[in-house]
Amino acid sequence: MTLERDSAASPAFSAERGGAARQEPAFWVALADYGNPVHAQAVVDVLDAYAREPAGGGKGLTETVKQGLVAAMARRPDAFSVLAWDASAAGSPRAIGLINCFEGFSTFAARPLVNVHDVAVLQAYRGQGVAQSMLALVEQEARRRGACKLTLEVLEGNRPAMRLYQREGFAHYALDPAWGTAVMMQKKL
Repeated sequence: MTLERDSAASPAFSAERGGAARQEPAFWVALADYGNPVHAQAVVDVLDAYAREPAGGGKGLTETVKQGLVAAMARRPDAFSVLAWDASAAGSPRAIGLINCFEGFSTFAARPLVNVHDVAVLQAYRGQGVAQSMLALVEQEARRRGACKLTLEVLEGNRPAMRLYQREGFAHYALDPAWGTAVMMQKKL
């Protein structure tokens, strides 16, 4: 199966300056098709690269996770992913970024919400607007699904990600400021 830009693909955002000719974007973003083997491998490869970094836990995905991840996500109608592709790669474009999302539900709004679960950009492509372009497509898909908001979690030591998310409109939240801001917690099962 080959990889082609489809109608859901979105070119990377590029600003024209001083009347200069618009250059072809260095990357493009699109919703992942879990049934496409190229997309499926890209989801695993980019997530594995992220998992190997300190912010991702410092260990790659296990072989069991690599083998079952995309099929498990494909079985969840609430899951979707956005991939970023290097448009300059010769032959077959290279996946350079990934966002995995899962739909939840806001009881206070009686509407869906979309949780941005993983955001990963390969190190060589950071600082080039890849994450911003992927987040724009996530927001577009969330609006299409009728979501009332996007949620995400970020490690407090990941300052570049915190700045990015704040620039993109994310903020800490509180229902009542007297009670403080919400804190993400977990209990492993």
